[in-house]
Amino acid sequence: MITHKKQWEFLKNSFEANQLSHAYLFIGRDNLGKRDFAKNFTEFIGCKFPDLMIVESEAQKEIPIIKIREVQNFLAYKAYNGGYKAVIVDNAHLMNQEAQSCFLKTLEEPKGNTLIILISSKHDMLLPTIFSRCQAIKFSGRPVQTKQQIDNENKILQDFIKVASANLSEKFKYVKSLDLESKTAGQIILVMQKYFREKLLADPYDKKAKNFLNLSEEISSKLLFTNANPKLALEILLMEI
Repeated sequence: MITHKKQWEFLKNSFEANQLSHAYLFIGRDNLGKRDFAKNFTEFIGCKFPDLMIVESEAQKEIPIIKIREVQNFLAYKAYNGGYKAVIVDNAHLMNQEAQSCFLKTLEEPKGNTLIILISSKHDMLLPTIFSRCQAIKFSGRPVQTKQQIDNENKILQDFIKVASANLSEKFKYVKSLDLESKTAGQIILVMQKYFREKLLADPYDKKAKNFLNLSEEISSKLLFTNANPKLALEILLMEI
């Protein structure tokens, strides 16, 4: 069953008119089904294993340059099935700077029937030159989550609300108690961001919410691309509340 019918019809019509771009950027929040959509479309145009390559991060860590070198090697050969070769990069914003610079060369010099689909919920973290070389397609709607994901978010939110108004000692105690191997700092920050975005929608002049969201974006980026201490990062955020 195809969701996002408007986007599907656009790409389908482009393919059938032989006007498919060599690179697309799928933009939209997490859990909208963008990855499944990309896989369904590559199958629709007849591209499947071994002519389809999916690049993704491991445990939401950065995508290193070695992964992009693998993409370049993959695209250097003709399609096994005689049609398109396709690459899907999930969470493309997790490519580090070296990887993005390397990937830019692939976008600048597409070979044959090549289709590249970048998927991102934070496209502003991509190099402007990458953004300009892709045709952006926006995805919207209500995020789809599993019951386990919803339960996990609710637990994080409940814990956060309890500690948000506590004193610094209690906040530090909360962070110290976290097992960041099973509950990553990134997940916790995402839940906090969702909480403060809702507060900002209710009150667009809420300075605390604005300051928190700005700081949290900066800290999220450092957690992804540096060796920043996740517990220290959470402590800094909680001090701002």
